[in-house]
Amino acid sequence: MSSHPPTHHFDTEVAPKHIAIIMDGNSRWAAREGVATPNGHRAGVEAVRRAVETFNELGVQVLTLFAFSSENWGRPKSEVRALLALFSRYLRGELEQLQHDNIRLRFIGRRDRFSSALQRLMAHAESATRNNSKATLVLAIDYGGRWDITHAARLLAQQVIEGTRSVDSIDESAVQTLLSLADLPAPDLCIRTGGELRISNFLIWQLAYCELYFTDCLWPDFNADTIKLACAEYARRERRFGLRALSTTGAT
Repeated sequence: MSSHPPTHHFDTEVAPKHIAIIMDGNSRWAAREGVATPNGHRAGVEAVRRAVETFNELGVQVLTLFAFSSENWGRPKSEVRALLALFSRYLRGELEQLQHDNIRLRFIGRRDRFSSALQRLMAHAESATRNNSKATLVLAIDYGGRWDITHAARLLAQQVIEGTRSVDSIDESAVQTLLSLADLPAPDLCIRTGGELRISNFLIWQLAYCELYFTDCLWPDFNADTIKLACAEYARRERRFGLRALSTTGAT
């Protein structure tokens, strides 16, 4: 668990290639600052801009942000409307910068519960940036890890019904190819801000061997120093993927 760090220098050579972030703390930030909740979400958008810029400088290839979970529909309707309106403004306002920075934008999650206008905006943003090659920004919106796995299971079941796949051919690889991030490397590091110690139905399959980093820092306060501290902590860890640790004595 970490709090606000001092300025930290980080070796970009050991930066994780794919970072996933659960952006938590906008509402608590607003309460702390004595402002309305929508102001906290707007401050959160500014933190997104800072994060994209910093990770781009560090050479991170994929950044996946948990922007709107499937459970967020249960929030007050006024807050949901404000969140989706803010999301629309972000897409319209950031497209030019993403093009300039050669960043591809992708979305994962359901789209059918959004308005047709928002669906068109998302499709346009993806199409406009599809040939950008420096990095990929993935926004998980109306996304849930259980939904992701269930959706893949349904597709596999349909293939069996249609006779294009046998039951015996269903293995981890078959499931993996039908998940939302199938064409991207699994996250190396998952950061959660706001002090909570859980992954909240985010990328359940993909985070199986991911390094987890929790910080008390509220998302609107997240900045370059916080990012570099998280990456430095990641660099100190030994990733084993279920295997034994390397040791000169052979001990684990």
